[in-house]
Amino acid sequence: MAINTMEGPLCKWTNVMKGWQYRWFVLDDNAGLLSYYTSKEKMIKGDRRGCVRLKGAVIGIDDEDDSTFTITVDGKMFHFQAHDAEERSRWVTALEDTILRHTHRKRNKKSDLSQVPTLNDFERKLTETDSYLQLVINQCKQLDQKIDNTTNESEKEKLLVIKAKTLTLLDGIKHTIVLLQIAKNTTHPVNGLFTESSATTTTLDSSTNSSIAEELSTVVNNSNENQLNTSKSSNTDTVPEVSYSSSDDDDFYDAEEISPISVMTKPIVKNDSQVIDSLNNMSLQSINSKNDKNVVDFDSMYESEEEELGSIEGHGSVISHLISQVKIGMDLTKVVLPTFILERRSLLEMYADFFAHPDLFVSITDCVTPQDRMIQVLKWYLSAFHAGRKSSIAKKPYNPVLGEVFKCYWNVPEIEQTNRKVEDGPISWASTSNLTFIAEQVSHHPPISAFYAEHVDKRIMCSAHIYTKSKFLGLSIGVNNLGTGSIYLLDKGEEYVCTFPSAYGRSILTVPWVELGGPVTITCQQTGYSANIDFLTKPFYGGKKHRINAEVFSPPPTKKSIVNVSGEWNGLMTAKWTQSGKSEVFIDTKAIRIIKKQVNPIGDQESYESRNLWKEVTAALKQHDVIAATNAKFNVEQTQRQLVKERQEKSTKWENRVFHSLGDNWNYNNPLTARK
Repeated sequence: MAINTMEGPLCKWTNVMKGWQYRWFVLDDNAGLLSYYTSKEKMIKGDRRGCVRLKGAVIGIDDEDDSTFTITVDGKMFHFQAHDAEERSRWVTALEDTILRHTHRKRNKKSDLSQVPTLNDFERKLTETDSYLQLVINQCKQLDQKIDNTTNESEKEKLLVIKAKTLTLLDGIKHTIVLLQIAKNTTHPVNGLFTESSATTTTLDSSTNSSIAEELSTVVNNSNENQLNTSKSSNTDTVPEVSYSSSDDDDFYDAEEISPISVMTKPIVKNDSQVIDSLNNMSLQSINSKNDKNVVDFDSMYESEEEELGSIEGHGSVISHLISQVKIGMDLTKVVLPTFILERRSLLEMYADFFAHPDLFVSITDCVTPQDRMIQVLKWYLSAFHAGRKSSIAKKPYNPVLGEVFKCYWNVPEIEQTNRKVEDGPISWASTSNLTFIAEQVSHHPPISAFYAEHVDKRIMCSAHIYTKSKFLGLSIGVNNLGTGSIYLLDKGEEYVCTFPSAYGRSILTVPWVELGGPVTITCQQTGYSANIDFLTKPFYGGKKHRINAEVFSPPPTKKSIVNVSGEWNGLMTAKWTQSGKSEVFIDTKAIRIIKKQVNPIGDQESYESRNLWKEVTAALKQHDVIAATNAKFNVEQTQRQLVKERQEKSTKWENRVFHSLGDNWNYNNPLTARK
């Protein structure tokens, strides 16, 4: 007899025409199946409308909507809606438990427990698989170069066929990483995700902790079986080979963003040691020829663009690590993500890109009226996010370590350059006509970054702090950017306070991409003007990415709408003036030039400055050497752990370098207002 973990009403998304439809759902924990019926009475009669097979499924939630969730399995994404957040939480928890048990279940109860792989075995295999990944990525890059250089159309078509097959192989390797992480977590639990109590239930064999090989074979075979046509039996005790809906026309899922993951059913390389030896030889030759500290140009490695092809290594890799460490809604602050998804720069440097259009920032002081100044603040703010993305595919900057500092400045266009140095400012070698920037990681737990920018001649400065709080949403990663930023116009006596949108890494199972979401505000207490901005996340059906709506209001008590701005924060935004009804281009981020920031050469930087601190990691990532990058990253982090240990032994407290806390804020020690 089936054991039902829970049952009850949910709504399911059918299609744009039919929308959400009420259904009665039954979670069969024993069978690993979520069945649904048109009513509870139909459930009693056994008239099943459709079902979702949960083995190997992935749960996803949307941080912007507290009642919906998704299940991705068999190459499909199924959408559900609960009555409220509490009900969704109950369903998601029960579904996760069932998915975990059935995904890691063993078929052979007589497996030899003496053959259980050790944690080192898993780590070695994961490292080897990452190495295979890099080899295939390099082959893809070479293929692209050949395709671009080939003028013969017949030869180009052949190369494109080879590339398509290579990309399929690439997906297979990425999926293998996922499988290895799942098996690793089953055999060696992390953070209590797989507990002894769950291993002793009737739904899980006692041989769970046996050989990984049989489990991988079982999952691969099941994936192949998914390609077979299956009968849709109405017998609720039958577990179908694939999930299905009641009709081929019943568009139960939205698969626009999700594509099936191809599985490598046969090993491509038989001799693991030969491949690793070959890879090591390649890495050693590369390091010996390029990584001599007297030869390597570390500065150029930071300045060069992120390679789009290289970022393919991130496809699916994020989810593989997350599956092994977290559950839905868990805080990711202390979760270690794989090195090969890293962007070649620190988060502190990414914050500097808020000022990638320094002319828009400093021109705020040129506006005559308070209304014009608020509108110019809004224009700068909306231009501040697109430059932070170096690649169309989502990558993660380095997590700054405590006490890490990043400094830079900009030559502002159309402003007369002076030679007057600001020796007591953030950048002692910059002049009064430069916009200067300094950032520091002021706290590690929780992770808080503070940054400060100033332009002496224009008498404008900005002080901000951001506390990042990230969590796992199943198919997405959400990052809440908590904190505020203040823009000070010293000659006007005005302070503009702004908040920051949340960021989301979407489609992390396939091709990751970043979007911003949530409401933010800009307010000026001195003038009374304000602006509301909504960063709109893409709905799961229809809609466009990266949309924003913004509106500027006059001071109280009237608070009349002055202008509405809409468009894309990484593209064209249009303004419509309330009084005149006139529409015009507000700002087009694709049409304005990004001003390059000026950074001191690494050879002249302190050991704690970002580019110097992370240079070995950056060099290894640039050369696609994941093993060297991982080792270099470990060395940076291990040094920090040792410093923490030394402070604990000496009972000394960490003192920040250039910022200090004042209540909930973090202020620069020597701002423009404190200097003569």
